Amino acid sequence: MLCRTASDLYWASRHMERAENTARLIDVALRIAMLPERYDRGKAEAVSWRRALDALDLSDVVLEKYGRIDAETVLRHLLLATDNPASVFNCFRGAREAARAQRVAITAEMYEDLNTSWLEIRGRSWGRLQSDGVNNLLEWVKSRSASFRGVTIGTLGRGEGYQFLQLGAFIERADWAIRLLDIAGSEPHVQTGRDAEDTVDYFRWSALLQALSAFETYRRLYRSSVSAARVAELMLLEQSNPRSLLTCASTLHEVLKTLAGGETMEVVRLAGSLSAQSRYARIDDILDTGLQPWLQDAMARLSTLGDEIQRQFMVSTEVAQAQSQSQSQAK
Repeated sequence: MLCRTASDLYWASRHMERAENTARLIDVALRIAMLPERYDRGKAEAVSWRRALDALDLSDVVLEKYGRIDAETVLRHLLLATDNPASVFNCFRGAREAARAQRVAITAEMYEDLNTSWLEIRGRSWGRLQSDGVNNLLEWVKSRSASFRGVTIGTLGRGEGYQFLQLGAFIERADWAIRLLDIAGSEPHVQTGRDAEDTVDYFRWSALLQALSAFETYRRLYRSSVSAARVAELMLLEQSNPRSLLTCASTLHEVLKTLAGGETMEVVRLAGSLSAQSRYARIDDILDTGLQPWLQDAMARLSTLGDEIQRQFMVSTEVAQAQSQSQSQAK
């Protein structure tokens, strides 16, 4: 498959997955902002929205652009901002443009689905968002992502194009499994009574599960009350959770083995290493050594894997040769 085709399919899928997970991030922030008061009302909301931006490394950008961080500025920037390349608006546009460039590589139903999403998001405005309600837009974004995923599974042949679409979706989903866990797990604590703190933690982790559509899955797997350790285990190490880091890493490894066609490739080794790390880790050991260092290491591994995927499959021969020559000269 041509590098350009592989890249367009890969990024079309990543854009749609990113749009959905941005909606889920906002859902988490909205729910956490309404938790029982640990601070005064204004500070609780500020912490929630700042944590959402910190998860995306966008706090400084939003503060510089709007002069403040609150619900309105974060929603504007993450949902509809045309100058934010990762906004939901631009994710839909990017997915549609990538699909339009590769219409012969996908089905007509797939392109029509993406085109419909783009035309609808293009007609959204801040005024309409306020009148319709943020939650309605978030649910619409999630449903459009699910629609594209469904029509892809239902209509596209299982060739290389399908594999690159899977590759984009699962590397993006793995990245967000870490980011979404980080926003709930890293919220600052204050001194409270034991009962009050337990109540807040229960609602905070429950909010994360509900935003990820994973509350029922949690209840089926764990009979105990919602706790940080079990939620972290569900999101990182549980094979039956379709959005867990383990599920994503295992899928990436299998897809890359298929694309490698039996050849020995560094990209396959990297995916296998991440999959093994997730498969054989134990949540008690992770929490004993520190959740944040483990998440940072996993994120670094994902970043390296993404770079290697780009280099291996999506850089033209001429560019790869130029890069190799430049590296040789530098040595």
